[in-house]
Amino acid sequence: MKSIPIYQVDAFSKKVFSGNPAAVCILDKWLSDKVMQDIASENNLSETAFVNMNTQPLGIRWFTPECEMGLCGHATLASARVLFDEYLAKGKKEITFSAQRGLLKTIKRHEQIFLDFPADKPIEQKITDVIKESVGANIRHLFKGCDDYLAILDDEASVRNISVNMKKVSELNSRGLIISAQGDDYDFVSRCFYPNSKIDEDPVTGSAHTLLIPYWADILKKNNLNAYQCSERGGALICELKGERVLIGGYTARYLDGNIHINSKD
Repeated sequence: MKSIPIYQVDAFSKKVFSGNPAAVCILDKWLSDKVMQDIASENNLSETAFVNMNTQPLGIRWFTPECEMGLCGHATLASARVLFDEYLAKGKKEITFSAQRGLLKTIKRHEQIFLDFPADKPIEQKITDVIKESVGANIRHLFKGCDDYLAILDDEASVRNISVNMKKVSELNSRGLIISAQGDDYDFVSRCFYPNSKIDEDPVTGSAHTLLIPYWADILKKNNLNAYQCSERGGALICELKGERVLIGGYTARYLDGNIHINSKD
């Protein structure tokens, strides 16, 4: 029987029961894809991160209950919190991960952790009938990045009160759908929907902000932004556009530490 350390962390929150929960599994070598998928399905959280401690830089992969993802912000933030607390030398402030999309850096600043990710480029799209039926609200502009569609709505109230058609979202040729508008108390607000990954609404989505930050930095003519993802759990993000990269920062709250047990042949 093989024992694997597992942690659960609420990302983009100062306290538990808010933000976006992620599981973090610490490995001495990669497990098979099937076993990692089985673990993520058993955890039944929006993301489970797997960190390989014996690669340089540290390897990281992310799985939803349904599939492997190419990029995940909140589970990377959660992984960094665990590593800073439990596995790295005291005083260390940066971690570099090797991921499917290249090198990703996390930076500790006091009680917050920042993700240093590649910026996504919003490309304007025609507003199709499927998009209209998906959103069910007035869409001012529509964009697409590497993974997601981004629909810009009239105001924060429209984002908070929207009722998305998940069946139509699942028909889009994308990972999912982001909706956003300029905020009342924040520079911008958003919500994110990923039914094809068995995540109808993701509580706080770091990777979506690789697309949101370049868009709003251009619209608002500033590179430092405060954002809020107004899901039921909700979460605040500190954002910065730095050329072709973005910094996405927030607090984390540790919720659970333990071990999982699998057949050693796996």
